[in-house]
Amino acid sequence: MVYIGLSNHMKSSLSQVLKMELQQNGRRNPKKAQSTVGHCLDRLVWIAVVMMIWICKLDLNAQPEIRVDVLLNAQSNASFWMHPRVGMVPHDQDHPMAVMTLQETDREGTHMYHGLSTMVWDSRDKKWSSPQRDSALARRVDAQGLIEVFVDATPSWHSKTGKILLTGATFWLDPQLKKHLPDGGSDVAYSVLDLQKLAWSPWSKLELPSEPKFHFARAGCTQRVDLPDGDILLPIYFGGKGNDSRHKAAVARCRFDGNVLSYLEHGNELSIEVVRGFVEPSLCLFQGRYLLTLRNDLKPYVAWSMDGLHFSKPQVWRFDDGSELESYNTQQHWLVLPDACYLLYTRRGLDNDDIFRHRSPLMMSRVDSTTLQLMKSTERQVLPKLKDGFGNFGVCHVSEDETWVTAGRRGAKPGEGSVYRARILW
Repeated sequence: MVYIGLSNHMKSSLSQVLKMELQQNGRRNPKKAQSTVGHCLDRLVWIAVVMMIWICKLDLNAQPEIRVDVLLNAQSNASFWMHPRVGMVPHDQDHPMAVMTLQETDREGTHMYHGLSTMVWDSRDKKWSSPQRDSALARRVDAQGLIEVFVDATPSWHSKTGKILLTGATFWLDPQLKKHLPDGGSDVAYSVLDLQKLAWSPWSKLELPSEPKFHFARAGCTQRVDLPDGDILLPIYFGGKGNDSRHKAAVARCRFDGNVLSYLEHGNELSIEVVRGFVEPSLCLFQGRYLLTLRNDLKPYVAWSMDGLHFSKPQVWRFDDGSELESYNTQQHWLVLPDACYLLYTRRGLDNDDIFRHRSPLMMSRVDSTTLQLMKSTERQVLPKLKDGFGNFGVCHVSEDETWVTAGRRGAKPGEGSVYRARILW
C-alpha cells in the first residue's frame, strides 16, 4: 500500500491498525473488516490532502536567506559604476566561473558611458578580479568627434556553442552636450568572450531589416531565452527617432554560430500610446509559457506567449489583492526556479519618496503563473533603501542553491558602495 505525503511514524501506525483489524475481524466478519479498511483509507486520503495543502503553503511562504555585499566602491570624483551583470561559465560542476561586465559613467552629464570593463570570479578562491577594460569593448569616435559606445549589456552562457554571448545596445554621445544625441540612432550590439584568453571580440551590430523603425533599435538591459536548438529569443525595442521617441517591443529570433549573431524574424510588435511606449523588455520561460515584462514611463506591464514570439495584449502588473505594482520608468527582471518564478522591481510605497524614481529598495515577489499577478505575501527586500537607488541590475543563477542579483548604485561618491550584490540562498 502507498501512503502519499505521510511521515514514517504515521505510515507505521496506520499499517498496524489495518493489520490488527484484519487479524481480529477478518475471519469472523469479512464485511466489518472491509468497512474498517475503507474507513482507514478515507482517513488516509484526508490526512494526505491536508498535509499537501500545508506543504504547499509552507513552500509558498518559505523565505530564502539574502546576504548583501559591496563588490566595488566608486573610485573617482568623475565617475561611478553602472550596469553590473553576471554570466556563469559552467566549466564543470565543481569549478564554475563568473564573468561580470560593467561600465563607468561620468558623474557630469547624461548617459556618458565609458567602454565596458570585465571582472572575473573563480569559485575556487571565491575572489573577484579588479575591473579590466578591454579595447574590444571600448568607445568608438567618428570624424566629427561623436562617440558610439556599447552599453546596457548582459552576458549569458550559450550552451549550444559553449560561449558567453554579451548582448546590449549602442548609444551615440555628444561630448559637447555631455549627453546622448537627441535623435541619434542605436543598434543591437553584441560581443563573444574568448574563454582561454578571457578577451572579448570587437563588438558588432546585429543586422536588422533596413526599415526606418529600426533606426533606434536596442536589446539593452534585457534577459533572453536560448532554445534547445541554439536559436536565441532576444527581446528588443525600437523607435524611429531616437531615445525619446515612442518605442515598440518585440522578441527577435536569432541564430548564433559561436561568432556571429544573425536575425531571423521577430514576433508581434507590442505598443502603447503612453509617453515613450515599451522599453527594456525581459523574457523568461516558466512552466511552458514565455513571460515578457515591459518597462513604461508610467506603469510596468506583462504579456505571455506560447511560442516566445507572439504575445498577448500586455496587462498592468498587479498584486493578487488587485492593487497596482506602482513601479514606473524602471526596468524589471525575472528570477526563475524550477518550481517558482519571481519578478524583481522597485516601486512606490516603501517610505522611499526621497529616492529618485523610487529606485530603492529593490524588491522581489513570486508570480502567480495563472493570473500573472504578484503574490503580495511573498514580497521580499533584495537590496536596501539607499540614496539615488538601483535603476540598473541583473540576475544570474550561480547554482541550484544560489542566485545573484547585481546592481549599480547611481551617483555613488568616492569610497561609497557603487556595485552591490545580493546572494539569494535557497
